[in-house]
Amino acid sequence: MFPMKMLIVMRWLHDLATVVWLGGMFTLGIVLLPSARQALGPGPHLRKLMEGFQKRLSTLVYISMVILIITGLPLARNNPHFQGLFSFDNTYSTTLTIKHVLVLAMMALGLTRSLVLVRRGQPDRDREKLKMGILYLNMGLGVVVLLLSSMSAYLS
Repeated sequence: MFPMKMLIVMRWLHDLATVVWLGGMFTLGIVLLPSARQALGPGPHLRKLMEGFQKRLSTLVYISMVILIITGLPLARNNPHFQGLFSFDNTYSTTLTIKHVLVLAMMALGLTRSLVLVRRGQPDRDREKLKMGILYLNMGLGVVVLLLSSMSAYLS
């Protein structure tokens, strides 16, 4: 068991990392990209803006992923309902397992998008569609992860 002050700090860091990661995706997909496309149109200026934004956002997201892993494990272990990683022994553990599987999928999709698709030279139409599809899929998964987080908080 961790001291209460340490748990509060871990929970705060965990929530902050979640906000940075999901907030960045939603800002990119719903606010920045549509606005930039409308203002700049397709072409080198849009590409330069998006590359700069995504480079900065990727750094924040990678840091957030590390924080989520570092804080999530002790937070889960501190809960008396926690039965182990990827356990289905009770409702709390099942909810947490589903959440973790979705978060791992989000990490894999995000890393694929930023390390493979974004850094492959000149964009083409199919690659851009795939990048946007991955972004929107991750946004949807993020909403489900938040729901599961609320459920697990209620169940604990």
